[in-house]
Amino acid sequence: MNTSDFLMIASAIVPDRTALIFDGDEVSFAEFQEQVNRLANALADLGVGAGDRLAVMQVNSTQGIAAYFAAAQLDAIYVPINFRAKSDELRQMLRLAEPSYLFIGERYLSLVPTSGEGSLAPERQIVMDGAASGGRLGYAELLSEAMPDQLHFPEAGDDDTTVIMFTAGTTGVPKGVMLTHDSFASYLLATVNPADPEEEETNLLTVPLYHIAGLQAMLAAVYGGRTMVIMRQFEPVEWLSLVQQHRANRAMLVPTMLKQLLDNPRFHEFDLSSLNVITYGAAPMPLEVIRQAIQEFPEARFINAFGQTETASTITMLPPEDHILEGSPEEIEKKLRRLTSIGTPLDDVEVQIVDEEGKPVPVGQVGEIVARGQRMMAGYWQQEEATRDTLRSGWIYTGDLGYWDEDNYIYLSGRAKDFIKRGGEMVSPEEVEQVLMSHPQVDDAAVIGVADVQWGEEVRAIVVRRSDQLGEDELVEFCREKLSSFKRPRSIVFTGELPRNVMGKVMKRDLREEYGYPVEAKD
Repeated sequence: MNTSDFLMIASAIVPDRTALIFDGDEVSFAEFQEQVNRLANALADLGVGAGDRLAVMQVNSTQGIAAYFAAAQLDAIYVPINFRAKSDELRQMLRLAEPSYLFIGERYLSLVPTSGEGSLAPERQIVMDGAASGGRLGYAELLSEAMPDQLHFPEAGDDDTTVIMFTAGTTGVPKGVMLTHDSFASYLLATVNPADPEEEETNLLTVPLYHIAGLQAMLAAVYGGRTMVIMRQFEPVEWLSLVQQHRANRAMLVPTMLKQLLDNPRFHEFDLSSLNVITYGAAPMPLEVIRQAIQEFPEARFINAFGQTETASTITMLPPEDHILEGSPEEIEKKLRRLTSIGTPLDDVEVQIVDEEGKPVPVGQVGEIVARGQRMMAGYWQQEEATRDTLRSGWIYTGDLGYWDEDNYIYLSGRAKDFIKRGGEMVSPEEVEQVLMSHPQVDDAAVIGVADVQWGEEVRAIVVRRSDQLGEDELVEFCREKLSSFKRPRSIVFTGELPRNVMGKVMKRDLREEYGYPVEAKD
Protein backbone atom coordinates (compact mmCIF):
# COMPACT_ATOMS: atom_id res chain seq x y z
CA MET A 1 0.00 0.00 0.00
CA ASN A 2 1.32 3.44 -0.94
CA THR A 3 1.58 5.71 2.09
CA SER A 4 -0.08 8.60 0.24
CA ASP A 5 -3.28 6.54 0.53
CA PHE A 6 -3.29 7.05 4.32
CA LEU A 7 -4.30 10.68 3.92
CA MET A 8 -6.66 10.10 1.01
CA ILE A 9 -8.54 7.42 2.98
CA ALA A 10 -8.91 9.62 6.05
CA SER A 11 -9.93 12.70 4.06
CA ALA A 12 -12.60 10.64 2.30
CA ILE A 13 -14.03 9.12 5.51
CA VAL A 14 -13.78 12.12 7.90
CA PRO A 15 -13.21 15.17 5.64
CA ASP A 16 -14.54 17.72 8.14
CA ARG A 17 -12.73 16.39 11.19
CA THR A 18 -9.80 18.44 12.45
CA ALA A 19 -6.63 16.75 11.25
CA LEU A 20 -3.93 19.08 12.54
CA ILE A 21 -3.68 21.69 15.28
CA PHE A 22 -0.54 23.81 15.12
CA ASP A 23 0.13 27.24 16.57
CA GLY A 24 -3.57 27.63 17.31
CA ASP A 25 -4.61 26.96 13.70
CA GLU A 26 -6.89 24.02 12.96
CA VAL A 27 -6.93 22.26 9.58
CA SER A 28 -9.50 19.65 8.59
CA PHE A 29 -8.56 16.48 6.72
CA ALA A 30 -10.14 17.84 3.53
CA GLU A 31 -8.26 21.13 3.87
CA PHE A 32 -5.00 19.34 4.55
CA GLN A 33 -5.47 17.12 1.50
CA GLU A 34 -5.92 20.28 -0.57
CA GLN A 35 -2.72 21.77 0.89
CA VAL A 36 -0.84 18.59 -0.01
CA ASN A 37 -2.28 18.67 -3.53
CA ARG A 38 -1.17 22.27 -3.98
CA LEU A 39 2.31 21.51 -2.76
CA ALA A 40 2.64 18.43 -4.98
CA ASN A 41 1.51 20.46 -8.00
CA ALA A 42 3.95 23.26 -7.17
CA LEU A 43 6.81 20.79 -6.85
CA ALA A 44 5.84 19.03 -10.06
CA ASP A 45 5.97 22.40 -11.83
CA LEU A 46 9.52 22.75 -10.48
CA GLY A 47 10.43 19.45 -12.09
CA VAL A 48 10.26 17.15 -9.05
CA GLY A 49 9.47 13.58 -10.00
CA ALA A 50 9.99 9.93 -9.15
CA GLY A 51 13.14 9.21 -7.19
CA ASP A 52 13.98 12.84 -6.46
CA ARG A 53 14.91 13.55 -2.86
CA LEU A 54 13.12 16.26 -0.91
CA ALA A 55 14.94 17.14 2.30
CA VAL A 56 13.31 18.87 5.28
CA MET A 57 15.18 20.64 8.09
CA GLN A 58 12.69 22.20 10.46
CA VAL A 59 11.00 21.61 13.81
CA ASN A 60 7.67 19.79 13.69
CA SER A 61 5.09 21.71 11.68
CA THR A 62 2.07 21.32 9.42
CA GLN A 63 4.29 22.20 6.46
CA GLY A 64 6.73 19.41 7.26
CA ILE A 65 3.95 16.83 7.30
CA ALA A 66 2.53 18.19 4.05
CA ALA A 67 6.00 17.84 2.49
CA TYR A 68 5.98 14.11 3.26
CA PHE A 69 2.61 13.45 1.61
CA ALA A 70 3.43 15.68 -1.37
CA ALA A 71 6.65 13.73 -1.88
CA ALA A 72 4.74 10.45 -1.73
CA GLN A 73 2.23 11.71 -4.33
CA LEU A 74 5.09 12.43 -6.71
CA ASP A 75 6.98 9.17 -6.01
CA ALA A 76 9.76 11.35 -4.61
CA ILE A 77 11.74 10.45 -1.47
CA TYR A 78 11.33 12.34 1.81
CA VAL A 79 14.59 13.06 3.68
CA PRO A 80 14.02 14.48 7.20
CA ILE A 81 17.13 16.08 8.70
CA ASN A 82 17.88 16.68 12.36
CA PHE A 83 17.34 20.42 12.87
CA ARG A 84 20.06 20.40 15.53
CA ALA A 85 22.75 19.40 13.03
CA LYS A 86 25.77 21.65 12.67
CA SER A 87 26.91 22.96 9.30
CA ASP A 88 29.47 20.20 8.70
CA GLU A 89 26.95 17.51 9.63
CA LEU A 90 24.36 19.04 7.31
CA ARG A 91 26.91 19.16 4.50
CA GLN A 92 27.55 15.41 4.90
CA MET A 93 23.84 14.59 4.73
CA LEU A 94 23.24 16.83 1.73
CA ARG A 95 26.25 15.29 -0.02
CA LEU A 96 24.84 11.80 0.48
CA ALA A 97 21.19 12.54 -0.31
CA GLU A 98 21.72 15.08 -3.13
CA PRO A 99 18.21 16.52 -2.70
CA SER A 100 16.47 18.37 -5.50
CA TYR A 101 15.07 20.80 -2.91
CA LEU A 102 15.54 21.49 0.77
CA PHE A 103 12.58 22.66 2.85
CA ILE A 104 14.12 24.62 5.67
CA GLY A 105 13.21 26.78 8.63
CA GLU A 106 14.36 30.37 8.43
CA ARG A 107 16.54 30.09 11.54
CA TYR A 108 18.64 27.34 9.90
CA LEU A 109 19.41 29.10 6.62
CA SER A 110 22.92 30.11 7.66
CA LEU A 111 23.87 26.44 8.10
CA VAL A 112 23.24 25.48 4.48
CA PRO A 113 26.48 25.23 2.48
CA THR A 114 26.22 27.09 -0.83
CA SER A 115 29.60 26.08 -2.29
CA GLY A 116 31.75 22.99 -2.39
CA GLU A 117 30.80 19.38 -1.85
CA GLY A 118 27.33 18.93 -0.39
CA SER A 119 26.29 22.48 -1.20
CA LEU A 120 22.83 23.56 -2.27
CA ALA A 121 22.11 26.70 -4.29
CA PRO A 122 19.57 29.20 -2.86
CA GLU A 123 17.12 28.49 -5.68
CA ARG A 124 16.95 24.89 -4.41
CA GLN A 125 15.91 26.01 -0.93
CA ILE A 126 12.29 26.48 0.15
CA VAL A 127 11.81 28.62 3.26
CA MET A 128 8.99 27.06 5.26
CA ASP A 129 8.23 29.92 7.64
CA GLY A 130 9.38 33.01 5.78
CA ALA A 131 9.10 34.90 2.51
CA ALA A 132 11.10 34.22 -0.63
CA SER A 133 14.39 36.11 -0.65
CA GLY A 134 17.92 35.89 -1.98
CA GLY A 135 16.87 33.53 -4.72
CA ARG A 136 15.17 31.17 -2.28
CA LEU A 137 11.57 30.07 -2.73
CA GLY A 138 8.84 30.65 -0.16
CA TYR A 139 6.49 27.85 0.96
CA ALA A 140 3.43 30.12 1.22
CA GLU A 141 4.04 31.62 -2.23
CA LEU A 142 4.37 28.17 -3.78
CA LEU A 143 1.03 27.08 -2.36
CA SER A 144 -0.79 30.26 -3.30
CA GLU A 145 0.12 29.88 -6.96
CA ALA A 146 -0.53 26.13 -7.27
CA MET A 147 -3.64 24.26 -8.34
CA PRO A 148 -5.68 22.78 -5.45
CA ASP A 149 -7.67 20.12 -7.32
CA GLN A 150 -5.24 18.21 -9.50
CA LEU A 151 -4.26 14.99 -7.72
CA HIS A 152 -1.13 13.03 -8.61
CA PHE A 153 -1.54 9.28 -8.47
CA PRO A 154 1.74 7.67 -7.44
CA GLU A 155 3.04 4.60 -9.22
CA ALA A 156 5.59 3.50 -6.62
CA GLY A 157 5.23 -0.06 -5.41
CA ASP A 158 5.36 -1.43 -1.90
CA ASP A 159 9.09 -2.07 -2.16
CA ASP A 160 10.03 1.38 -3.44
CA THR A 161 11.80 3.77 -1.10
CA THR A 162 9.66 6.57 0.36
CA VAL A 163 11.98 7.84 3.13
CA ILE A 164 15.71 8.17 3.66
CA MET A 165 16.25 8.70 7.37
CA PHE A 166 19.71 9.46 8.66
CA THR A 167 21.18 7.66 11.62
CA ALA A 168 24.64 7.76 13.16
CA GLY A 169 27.44 5.80 11.50
CA THR A 170 30.24 3.87 13.21
CA THR A 171 32.82 6.03 11.42
CA GLY A 172 31.08 9.27 12.32
CA VAL A 173 29.57 9.51 8.82
CA PRO A 174 25.74 9.47 8.87
CA LYS A 175 23.98 6.57 7.18
CA GLY A 176 20.79 7.04 5.17
CA VAL A 177 18.31 4.28 6.05
CA MET A 178 16.09 3.47 3.09
CA LEU A 179 12.52 2.75 4.20
CA THR A 180 9.90 1.59 1.72
CA HIS A 181 6.18 2.23 1.56
CA ASP A 182 5.70 -1.27 2.95
CA SER A 183 8.05 -0.49 5.84
CA PHE A 184 5.30 1.79 7.12
CA ALA A 185 2.14 0.28 5.64
CA SER A 186 2.70 -3.28 6.86
CA TYR A 187 3.15 -2.07 10.42
CA LEU A 188 0.28 0.43 10.48
CA LEU A 189 -2.24 -1.84 8.75
CA ALA A 190 -1.55 -4.45 11.43
CA THR A 191 -1.74 -2.11 14.43
CA VAL A 192 -4.01 0.85 13.58
CA ASN A 193 -7.70 0.89 12.66
CA PRO A 194 -8.60 3.20 9.74
CA ALA A 195 -10.52 6.41 10.29
CA ASP A 196 -13.98 5.91 11.78
CA PRO A 197 -16.69 8.62 11.77
CA GLU A 198 -17.93 7.34 15.15
CA GLU A 199 -14.58 7.30 16.96
CA GLU A 200 -12.49 10.38 17.67
CA GLU A 201 -9.07 10.57 19.28
CA THR A 202 -6.50 13.28 19.78
CA ASN A 203 -2.77 12.61 19.51
CA LEU A 204 -0.06 14.88 20.86
CA LEU A 205 2.92 14.73 18.48
CA THR A 206 6.02 15.41 20.54
CA VAL A 207 8.80 13.34 18.97
CA PRO A 208 10.53 15.03 15.99
CA LEU A 209 9.73 13.89 12.47
CA TYR A 210 13.40 13.18 11.72
CA HIS A 211 13.08 10.34 14.26
CA ILE A 212 11.43 7.08 13.17
CA ALA A 213 9.10 7.15 16.19
CA GLY A 214 7.87 10.62 15.25
CA LEU A 215 7.27 9.73 11.62
CA GLN A 216 5.44 6.51 12.51
CA ALA A 217 3.30 8.35 15.07
CA MET A 218 2.36 10.96 12.47
CA LEU A 219 1.39 8.38 9.85
CA ALA A 220 -0.59 6.38 12.40
CA ALA A 221 -2.57 9.46 13.42
CA VAL A 222 -3.37 10.37 9.81
CA TYR A 223 -4.43 6.85 8.80
CA GLY A 224 -6.46 6.48 12.00
CA GLY A 225 -8.30 9.75 11.36
CA ARG A 226 -7.04 11.13 14.66
CA THR A 227 -6.68 14.81 15.43
CA MET A 228 -2.99 15.59 15.78
CA VAL A 229 -1.74 18.37 18.06
CA ILE A 230 1.74 19.28 16.85
CA MET A 231 4.51 20.48 19.14
CA ARG A 232 7.48 22.19 17.50
CA GLN A 233 9.76 20.75 20.15
CA PHE A 234 9.17 19.21 23.54
CA GLU A 235 8.80 21.63 26.45
CA PRO A 236 7.30 20.26 29.69
CA VAL A 237 4.85 23.03 30.62
CA GLU A 238 3.67 23.42 27.03
CA TRP A 239 3.12 19.66 26.82
CA LEU A 240 1.07 19.69 30.02
CA SER A 241 -0.93 22.68 28.77
CA LEU A 242 -1.69 21.09 25.40
CA VAL A 243 -2.86 17.82 26.95
CA GLN A 244 -5.26 19.74 29.18
CA GLN A 245 -6.42 22.19 26.50
CA HIS A 246 -7.10 19.63 23.77
CA ARG A 247 -7.99 16.65 26.00
CA ALA A 248 -5.29 14.58 24.31
CA ASN A 249 -5.82 10.82 24.44
CA ARG A 250 -2.47 9.56 23.16
CA ALA A 251 1.15 10.61 23.46
CA MET A 252 4.57 9.17 22.70
CA LEU A 253 7.49 10.13 24.94
CA VAL A 254 11.12 9.18 25.28
CA PRO A 255 12.16 8.44 28.90
CA THR A 256 13.93 11.79 29.25
CA MET A 257 10.71 13.64 28.40
CA LEU A 258 8.69 11.60 30.86
CA LYS A 259 11.15 12.32 33.65
CA GLN A 260 11.13 16.05 32.89
CA LEU A 261 7.34 16.05 33.11
CA LEU A 262 7.27 14.22 36.42
CA ASP A 263 9.98 16.47 37.87
CA ASN A 264 8.32 19.68 36.76
CA PRO A 265 7.06 21.66 39.78
CA ARG A 266 3.83 22.51 37.90
CA PHE A 267 2.99 18.90 37.00
CA HIS A 268 0.04 18.61 39.39
CA GLU A 269 -1.53 21.90 38.23
CA PHE A 270 -2.89 20.31 35.05
CA ASP A 271 -5.77 17.94 34.31
CA LEU A 272 -4.16 15.04 32.44
CA SER A 273 -7.00 12.57 32.95
CA SER A 274 -7.81 12.42 29.23
CA LEU A 275 -4.61 10.48 28.49
CA ASN A 276 -5.36 6.80 28.05
CA VAL A 277 -2.31 5.62 26.06
CA ILE A 278 1.29 6.65 26.71
CA THR A 279 3.91 4.99 24.54
CA TYR A 280 7.55 5.29 25.45
CA GLY A 281 10.80 4.06 23.98
CA ALA A 282 13.93 5.10 22.03
CA ALA A 283 16.14 4.85 25.13
CA PRO A 284 16.40 2.77 28.32
CA MET A 285 13.68 3.62 30.84
CA PRO A 286 14.90 3.90 34.47
CA LEU A 287 12.74 1.72 36.71
CA GLU A 288 12.13 4.52 39.21
CA VAL A 289 10.80 6.78 36.43
CA ILE A 290 8.27 4.33 34.99
CA ARG A 291 7.10 3.33 38.50
CA GLN A 292 6.41 6.98 39.32
CA ALA A 293 4.67 7.51 35.96
CA ILE A 294 2.36 4.54 36.57
CA GLN A 295 1.33 6.13 39.87
CA GLU A 296 0.87 9.62 38.43
CA PHE A 297 -1.15 8.48 35.38
CA PRO A 298 -3.48 5.86 36.92
CA GLU A 299 -5.93 5.99 33.99
CA ALA A 300 -3.31 5.60 31.27
CA ARG A 301 -2.14 2.42 29.59
CA PHE A 302 1.62 2.33 29.12
CA ILE A 303 3.40 0.68 26.19
CA ASN A 304 7.16 0.25 25.87
CA ALA A 305 7.99 0.12 22.16
CA PHE A 306 11.49 -1.00 21.18
CA GLY A 307 13.00 -0.70 17.72
CA GLN A 308 15.29 1.40 15.60
CA THR A 309 15.33 3.24 12.30
CA GLU A 310 16.58 0.17 10.43
CA THR A 311 13.59 -1.86 11.62
CA ALA A 312 11.07 0.88 10.77
CA SER A 313 10.30 1.34 14.46
CA THR A 314 8.81 -1.21 16.84
CA ILE A 315 9.93 -4.85 16.85
CA THR A 316 9.24 -5.72 20.50
CA MET A 317 6.66 -4.37 22.92
CA LEU A 318 5.95 -4.43 26.63
CA PRO A 319 2.14 -4.20 26.66
CA PRO A 320 -0.15 -2.32 29.08
CA GLU A 321 -0.94 -5.37 31.20
CA ASP A 322 2.72 -5.68 32.17
CA HIS A 323 2.55 -2.17 33.64
CA ILE A 324 -0.25 -3.02 36.10
CA LEU A 325 1.55 -3.54 39.38
CA GLU A 326 -1.08 -5.65 41.13
CA GLY A 327 -1.20 -9.17 42.53
CA SER A 328 0.73 -11.15 45.08
CA PRO A 329 4.18 -9.98 46.20
CA GLU A 330 5.72 -12.60 43.91
CA GLU A 331 3.63 -11.41 40.93
CA ILE A 332 4.50 -7.75 41.59
CA GLU A 333 8.19 -8.62 41.86
CA LYS A 334 8.00 -10.41 38.51
CA LYS A 335 6.26 -7.43 36.91
CA LEU A 336 8.84 -5.03 38.30
CA ARG A 337 11.52 -7.11 36.66
CA ARG A 338 9.61 -7.10 33.39
CA LEU A 339 9.45 -3.31 33.52
CA THR A 340 13.22 -3.38 32.91
CA SER A 341 12.73 -5.44 29.74
CA ILE A 342 11.77 -4.43 26.19
CA GLY A 343 8.92 -6.93 26.10
CA THR A 344 8.31 -9.63 23.52
CA PRO A 345 8.48 -9.63 19.68
CA LEU A 346 5.52 -8.38 17.66
CA ASP A 347 3.60 -10.94 15.63
CA ASP A 348 4.78 -9.65 12.25
CA VAL A 349 8.49 -9.69 13.15
CA GLU A 350 10.94 -12.52 13.72
CA VAL A 351 13.45 -11.76 16.46
CA GLN A 352 16.44 -13.83 17.49
CA ILE A 353 19.41 -13.34 19.77
CA VAL A 354 22.55 -14.73 18.18
CA ASP A 355 26.22 -15.26 18.94
CA GLU A 356 29.14 -13.96 16.87
CA GLU A 357 28.61 -16.78 14.36
CA GLY A 358 24.95 -15.89 13.89
CA LYS A 359 23.63 -18.90 15.80
CA PRO A 360 20.73 -18.50 18.28
CA VAL A 361 21.80 -18.45 21.92
CA PRO A 362 19.95 -20.22 24.75
CA VAL A 363 17.77 -18.50 27.36
CA GLY A 364 19.79 -16.26 29.66
CA GLN A 365 22.83 -15.98 27.38
CA VAL A 366 23.75 -12.56 25.98
CA GLY A 367 23.96 -12.11 22.22
CA GLU A 368 23.12 -9.60 19.51
CA ILE A 369 19.45 -8.89 18.78
CA VAL A 370 18.57 -9.51 15.12
CA ALA A 371 15.22 -9.12 13.37
CA ARG A 372 13.60 -9.75 10.02
CA GLY A 373 10.24 -9.08 8.43
CA GLN A 374 8.67 -7.32 5.49
CA ARG A 375 9.03 -3.84 7.02
CA MET A 376 12.78 -3.84 7.59
CA MET A 377 14.96 -1.30 5.79
CA ALA A 378 15.99 -1.89 2.18
CA GLY A 379 19.56 -0.87 3.01
CA TYR A 380 21.69 2.24 3.45
CA TRP A 381 21.57 4.84 0.72
CA GLN A 382 24.70 4.55 -1.46
CA GLN A 383 26.58 2.65 1.27
CA GLU A 384 26.82 -0.97 0.13
CA GLU A 385 29.48 -2.04 2.62
CA ALA A 386 27.49 -0.71 5.57
CA THR A 387 24.38 -2.44 4.18
CA ARG A 388 26.17 -5.78 3.97
CA ASP A 389 27.44 -5.38 7.51
CA THR A 390 23.97 -4.72 8.97
CA LEU A 391 21.65 -6.67 6.65
CA ARG A 392 22.77 -10.30 6.51
CA SER A 393 20.71 -13.08 4.93
CA GLY A 394 17.57 -11.02 5.45
CA TRP A 395 18.29 -10.30 9.12
CA ILE A 396 18.88 -6.82 10.52
CA TYR A 397 21.74 -6.89 13.01
CA THR A 398 20.60 -4.21 15.43
CA GLY A 399 23.86 -3.65 17.31
CA ASP A 400 21.99 -4.14 20.60
CA LEU A 401 23.01 -6.89 23.00
CA GLY A 402 20.40 -8.68 25.04
CA TYR A 403 19.09 -11.99 26.37
CA TRP A 404 15.81 -13.89 26.66
CA ASP A 405 14.17 -14.94 29.89
CA GLU A 406 12.11 -18.12 30.28
CA ASP A 407 8.90 -16.24 29.35
CA ASN A 408 10.22 -14.86 26.02
CA TYR A 409 10.88 -11.35 27.35
CA ILE A 410 14.02 -9.63 26.13
CA TYR A 411 16.39 -7.64 28.35
CA LEU A 412 19.03 -5.29 26.97
CA SER A 413 22.63 -5.77 28.05
CA GLY A 414 24.55 -3.08 26.20
CA ARG A 415 25.61 -1.77 22.83
CA ALA A 416 27.41 -4.09 20.46
CA LYS A 417 28.99 -1.23 18.55
CA ASP A 418 29.53 1.17 21.44
CA PHE A 419 26.86 3.59 20.27
CA ILE A 420 25.53 5.88 22.96
CA LYS A 421 21.77 6.40 23.16
CA ARG A 422 21.13 9.75 24.85
CA GLY A 423 17.51 10.80 25.25
CA GLY A 424 16.50 8.80 22.17
CA GLU A 425 19.32 10.22 20.02
CA MET A 426 22.13 8.01 18.75
CA VAL A 427 25.67 9.27 19.34
CA SER A 428 28.66 7.79 17.55
CA PRO A 429 31.67 7.76 19.92
CA GLU A 430 34.02 7.87 16.93
CA GLU A 431 32.52 11.13 15.72
CA VAL A 432 33.00 12.81 19.11
CA GLU A 433 36.50 11.38 19.36
CA GLN A 434 37.41 12.89 16.01
CA VAL A 435 36.34 16.33 17.19
CA LEU A 436 38.24 15.98 20.46
CA MET A 437 41.38 14.89 18.62
CA SER A 438 41.18 17.97 16.42
CA HIS A 439 41.92 20.18 19.44
CA PRO A 440 45.60 21.18 19.34
CA GLN A 441 46.11 20.35 23.04
CA VAL A 442 44.57 16.84 22.86
CA ASP A 443 46.93 13.92 22.37
CA ASP A 444 44.46 11.05 22.59
CA ALA A 445 40.77 10.60 23.33
CA ALA A 446 38.08 7.97 23.79
CA VAL A 447 34.35 8.34 24.38
CA ILE A 448 32.03 6.07 26.35
CA GLY A 449 28.41 6.17 27.45
CA VAL A 450 27.59 6.20 31.16
CA ALA A 451 24.25 5.58 32.83
CA ASP A 452 22.11 8.63 33.57
CA VAL A 453 18.64 8.70 35.15
CA GLN A 454 17.43 11.66 33.08
CA TRP A 455 18.93 10.94 29.64
CA GLY A 456 19.36 7.17 29.75
CA GLU A 457 23.02 7.56 28.84
CA GLU A 458 25.43 10.49 28.90
CA VAL A 459 28.56 11.13 26.88
CA ARG A 460 31.87 10.98 28.77
CA ALA A 461 35.28 11.65 27.21
CA ILE A 462 38.53 10.24 28.54
CA VAL A 463 41.30 12.52 27.26
CA VAL A 464 45.08 12.54 27.21
CA ARG A 465 46.08 16.20 27.09
CA ARG A 466 49.38 17.74 26.10
CA SER A 467 49.26 20.45 28.73
CA ASP A 468 47.66 20.79 32.14
CA GLN A 469 46.48 24.22 31.01
CA LEU A 470 43.68 22.58 29.00
CA GLY A 471 40.60 22.44 31.23
CA GLU A 472 37.29 20.60 31.04
CA ASP A 473 35.18 23.71 30.37
CA GLU A 474 37.40 24.79 27.46
CA LEU A 475 37.20 21.37 25.82
CA VAL A 476 33.43 21.10 26.28
CA GLU A 477 33.02 24.54 24.68
CA PHE A 478 35.26 23.43 21.80
CA CYS A 479 32.94 20.48 21.19
CA ARG A 480 29.85 22.69 21.53
CA GLU A 481 30.95 24.65 18.46
CA LYS A 482 31.43 21.56 16.32
CA LEU A 483 28.77 19.07 17.41
CA SER A 484 25.03 18.94 17.92
CA SER A 485 24.16 19.62 21.55
CA PHE A 486 23.21 16.02 22.34
CA LYS A 487 26.58 14.73 21.10
CA ARG A 488 28.99 16.84 23.12
CA PRO A 489 30.56 15.34 26.27
CA ARG A 490 28.86 16.18 29.56
CA SER A 491 31.98 15.22 31.50
CA ILE A 492 35.66 14.90 30.67
CA VAL A 493 38.22 12.86 32.57
CA PHE A 494 41.91 13.54 32.01
CA THR A 495 44.32 10.63 32.16
CA GLY A 496 47.95 9.86 31.34
CA GLU A 497 47.24 7.24 28.65
CA LEU A 498 44.47 5.12 27.21
CA PRO A 499 44.53 1.34 27.56
CA ARG A 500 45.15 -0.31 24.18
CA ASN A 501 45.56 -3.89 23.01
CA VAL A 502 48.41 -5.21 20.89
CA MET A 503 46.58 -4.09 17.73
CA GLY A 504 46.42 -0.51 19.03
CA LYS A 505 42.66 -0.62 19.69
CA VAL A 506 41.39 1.23 22.75
CA MET A 507 40.02 -1.25 25.27
CA LYS A 508 36.74 0.48 26.08
CA ARG A 509 35.66 -2.25 28.46
CA ASP A 510 38.52 -1.20 30.73
CA LEU A 511 37.49 2.43 30.39
CA ARG A 512 33.91 1.64 31.34
CA GLU A 513 35.04 -0.31 34.38
CA GLU A 514 37.17 2.59 35.60
CA TYR A 515 35.20 5.61 34.40
CA GLY A 516 31.65 4.31 34.00
CA TYR A 517 30.24 6.06 37.08
CA PRO A 518 27.29 8.44 36.49
CA VAL A 519 27.82 12.08 35.57
CA GLU A 520 27.56 14.31 38.59
CA ALA A 521 25.01 17.11 38.39
CA LYS A 522 26.52 20.59 38.23
CA ASP A 523 25.11 23.63 39.96
